[in-house]
Amino acid sequence: MATASPQHLLDDTINTGQPQQQEQQQQEEFLSSLETIALTIFLSIIIIMTVFGNLLVMVALCKDRHLRKKKTNYFIVSLAFADLLVALVVMPFAAIELTTGQWGYGEIFCLVRTSLDVLLTTASILHLCCIALDRYYAICCQPLVYRNKMTPVRVAVMLSGCWLIPTFISFLPIMQSWNAIGIEDIIEERRALTGGSNDTSCVFLVNQPYALICSAVAFYVPLALMVLAYQRIYVTAMTHVRQIETLQRAGSAPVTGTAPVITVRSSTSSDPSEHYHLRTTMGSSSSEQAPIANSRMRVETKAAKTLAVIMGCFCLCWAPFFITNVVDPFIHYSVPWQLWTAWLWLGYINSGLNPFLYAFLNRAFRRAFLVILCCDDERYARQGSCSYRQTHRACSAASVNGTSMALRLSFLPNRSYSDNGRTILANEQESQDSLGTL
Repeated sequence: MATASPQHLLDDTINTGQPQQQEQQQQEEFLSSLETIALTIFLSIIIIMTVFGNLLVMVALCKDRHLRKKKTNYFIVSLAFADLLVALVVMPFAAIELTTGQWGYGEIFCLVRTSLDVLLTTASILHLCCIALDRYYAICCQPLVYRNKMTPVRVAVMLSGCWLIPTFISFLPIMQSWNAIGIEDIIEERRALTGGSNDTSCVFLVNQPYALICSAVAFYVPLALMVLAYQRIYVTAMTHVRQIETLQRAGSAPVTGTAPVITVRSSTSSDPSEHYHLRTTMGSSSSEQAPIANSRMRVETKAAKTLAVIMGCFCLCWAPFFITNVVDPFIHYSVPWQLWTAWLWLGYINSGLNPFLYAFLNRAFRRAFLVILCCDDERYARQGSCSYRQTHRACSAASVNGTSMALRLSFLPNRSYSDNGRTILANEQESQDSLGTL
């Protein structure tokens, strides 16, 4: 009986193993292709949604003259422009580099792209800080103080600062390679690990001083200002709610047949439908105080939720990146590039969320969006005026002993008016924007 030689057995094993290896390799390539396609679709959706949302905000301000009357909206449209540039200039190149695994645009453009990345994302964050400060002055200060502080010149200076300050931590140090002082060997080693030269790989590492200064200017200082501003906004708004509740409770004296309606609105509001509409029913029993308490609880809950969403989204999107940015130079740049990429794109997503947080929650912006998306349908343009007429029709229905009575208080924001020792406080439209009561 013939037996196979050891050489033949080895050859058979090798021949049998080669098809298996090829099949496994083809399966891995197929899975890699599917992952690349899925990643490309996901990143494309993020870019398209960011472009669409921010472009819609800018068009709305250009077409609606009522939106142009409010100073806060200029910060919002400048924020939208910064986020739009992030989506058009920064995200596409980052997506191409991530999906292809290489950089094919040269060393100079790598520095330019990185500088634009730092510039535009920092400008976006500084705009969020300016919006918080503008709302703080509008809600927590007297009207005269707000008008003195937020003059057109000062608004222009703040907007200029949002664009100029980031240049000192982006183009100036990056183009001069100040961020690479002392870590040149680490950067060259990282390029060698990626298997590319200066022209085929875009490696950006920062030394410890640059990481601390850049993170402080771009994130930690604006974060501290936003937390303080929104905390004061919440406290002031809740004070207004309690004082309005006191007015309602004081109107519950048992006087039969009297039911005045008080409509309080801001004379500076660009939206006619934005009112405080309070019905003080004379002759109500003490049991009717429960709905007032429930209403106050709903207002406080909604205010807290809105501010939590604004600050939560900002911190969730940017805190991981800037915490890693500070820690990485002190742990010998050992953070994996996959984690860096995930945190960076999470920050980019914030540029797509900003239109929803700062514009889409605003009733005046929503109405302008409907007009644009519905091809200038006048029904939506007249929506605000209809609400205004309906409010005043309801106001004229009150009567005292058969005599029509309407008490309408139209006054400047934060100004105090006294009615038999009772003080009514109304804050400007910006408080409704901040607390999500639109």
